[in-house]
Amino acid sequence: MPPVSARLPVFPWDRLEPYKATAAAHPDGIVDLSVGTPVDPVPELIRAALADASDSPGYPTVWGTAALRDALTGWVERRLGAAGVTHTQVLPVVGSKELVASLPTQLGLGPGDRVAFPRLAYPTYEVGVRLAGAEPVPYDTRTFAAGAAGTELDPAGLKLLWLNSPSNPTGQVLSRDELRTAVAWARAHGVLVVSDECYLELGWEADPVSVLHPEISGGSFEGLVAVHSLSKRSNLAGYRAAFLAGDETVLGELLKIRKHGGMMVPAPVQAATVAALGDDKHVTEQRERYERRRAALRSALAGHGFRIEHSEASLYLWATRDEPCWDTVGALAELGILVAPGEFYGVAGERHVRVAFTATDERVEAAVRRLAG
Repeated sequence: MPPVSARLPVFPWDRLEPYKATAAAHPDGIVDLSVGTPVDPVPELIRAALADASDSPGYPTVWGTAALRDALTGWVERRLGAAGVTHTQVLPVVGSKELVASLPTQLGLGPGDRVAFPRLAYPTYEVGVRLAGAEPVPYDTRTFAAGAAGTELDPAGLKLLWLNSPSNPTGQVLSRDELRTAVAWARAHGVLVVSDECYLELGWEADPVSVLHPEISGGSFEGLVAVHSLSKRSNLAGYRAAFLAGDETVLGELLKIRKHGGMMVPAPVQAATVAALGDDKHVTEQRERYERRRAALRSALAGHGFRIEHSEASLYLWATRDEPCWDTVGALAELGILVAPGEFYGVAGERHVRVAFTATDERVEAAVRRLAG
């Protein structure tokens, strides 16, 4: 039996190790801006909720507690602008990456089926397609721009359309018109839309909107699923707390499958999620930290000869010096700064780098000094 891993590309981050070693040799240490992992403390009210629920000897349910489902439906209504959301229209998942990687398989897709995702994208979209044995179909970001209306995409055999706004890696935000066009096109062709909205609360120069907003969905969740995560907004990457919202028929089928697979969010994490979704103060405070770091790095990169493209939302700056991305990675590594090559996110990114602003204030200040020197 051939190994399943043979279907997949080389894990991209392994290729960054030599540059990481170079950056780590800097006398003042490495400034790692290559991965958007949270570095700030988990808010105290969330840690308290986790601790209070730590005596959880029994199995949790895949669907989650009633309190969790109430928190999920309430947040979707309050934050995404949807109305009348029911428990059957939300589903907790064990981190969004697990969901992205396994969704095509859980939907029963395989050889002969096609799955579309942005040409510049989080690599796990393609990984999930290849794990299922389906055909990956990259598409340009402006496929649903005015006048395009999805004409680049061939709907034959297309079963799943991934949207990602705000984008990882570019920080680009799809307009309301583009989202409406994408939803209308997909519904006309019987294609399920799954919208990765994990950075929705991190808009800087744009106001990201969910596909579940009535102006986009037309007031119906039919054929629509949104993916949300607490990793970035609440510093909970280590908790693996995420959820889906949308079409109850799709979520109901996923619930059945995930029950068989034992894909359960741990009970203490469910309690922590309830606390996190019920509090906006910590989200505002974290946004303010990121906003300061973003401004400092953006100015420093511009002063060092970089051009920043898109980057109106998310936790990254999409930067270029109009040279091969690995040359840029190497040059910055000599300064002790590690960034991600744009090539990790598709061939279209081969002359860009992705710069995360999730490092501590002290490390961001170090990067700014080095770029200025």
